[in-house]
Amino acid sequence: MRRLLTILLLTLTGCGYHQAGSATNIPASVRTLAVPVFATNAQAFHTEMAFTQATIRELNTRTKYRILTSDSDSADATLHGTILAQTVAPLTYDGSTGQSSSYLITITAKVLLIAHDGHVLYRNDAFVYHEQYQSTQDLSGFIQEDNHAVNRVAKDFAQAVVSDMLESF
Repeated sequence: MRRLLTILLLTLTGCGYHQAGSATNIPASVRTLAVPVFATNAQAFHTEMAFTQATIRELNTRTKYRILTSDSDSADATLHGTILAQTVAPLTYDGSTGQSSSYLITITAKVLLIAHDGHVLYRNDAFVYHEQYQSTQDLSGFIQEDNHAVNRVAKDFAQAVVSDMLESF
């Protein structure tokens, strides 16, 4: 009985552990990936475009896959992404004016890589990223800083997605 319990525990704690996402090995037959514009459930301007472009850029930089920028029947697999939520919350306040001096942007996304035959190759339903940015108090020199924060989050997201897809086992 003790031996059976030990074997069972070793089996359960083996190399099938996945914290971030779940993936099977991407087959060698996959040479072309379609990455259509991510869908969005967020009421934010162009976040889905920033995430799509960053992911395409990362795939082009780190892989040898041919990347198609739209959904295509000729692709061996398709990477679908969805921006689930985007929130901006005041983080710090200027004591003298009472105005927010920095914000925290939080973006939640999911991705799904599906082979041409419908088989799921990779899935992660819970990417959550935070980025802090400062607000501009001088309205004459105002720069919309939240777009830059979204671009930084998109870059981090793309690096994580591609790493997880390529390195998951």
